[in-house]
Amino acid sequence: MIKGVTYLITVALLALASSLVSAYDPSPLQDFCVAINNTNSAVFVNGKFCKDPAAVTADDFFFPGLNIPAITTNKVGFNVTLVNVDLLPGLNTLGISLARLDFAPYGLDPPHIHPRASEILVVAEGTLLVGFVTSNPNKLFTKVLNKGDVFAFPIGLIHFQFNIGQTNAVAFAGLNSQNPGVITIANAVFGSYPPINPDVLVKAFQVDKNVVDYLQKQF
Repeated sequence: MIKGVTYLITVALLALASSLVSAYDPSPLQDFCVAINNTNSAVFVNGKFCKDPAAVTADDFFFPGLNIPAITTNKVGFNVTLVNVDLLPGLNTLGISLARLDFAPYGLDPPHIHPRASEILVVAEGTLLVGFVTSNPNKLFTKVLNKGDVFAFPIGLIHFQFNIGQTNAVAFAGLNSQNPGVITIANAVFGSYPPINPDVLVKAFQVDKNVVDYLQKQF
């Protein structure tokens, strides 16, 4: 009986370990694997081909210009400069990326999720209202951040940042994936292609169909 229980526990632990490993970028088995768009390469790691190590240079690990503000003259008054593996090939297999977030006064990084990464954010300029919502029950954790303050957002949870000041705001975010991905909730729900059946959205949001039609046209 004890052997049977031990076996079941072992299987359960192995299954849990397997699920945890698959939930994040894989650990590298070499010093680096600089991404290259070359299908003739013999090595394919984590969705990218590896550059010949003999041809790798310091520039493969370098990205300039994160000091340059992004344009924020859009509807939400927000823009992001994401430095992921597509812009910095040396990030391949390292499991990290970086983002600069620029906010106009009262600009908003709308509620969104990163399906493959947790995020840690530090405010460089301005004042941000930030927060995330847990899975059921949907509890909100929120905080007002000033220059130098840091806040963390767990992987896969809906979160946002809102500039509550009258001046521009800047923040920098680190993410534990070379390609964290982003799903902006409003865009995904009302701007998908092909569009979600309006009847589904009417029932889900408990609003009139005219409201759904209006929102789908906005996105």
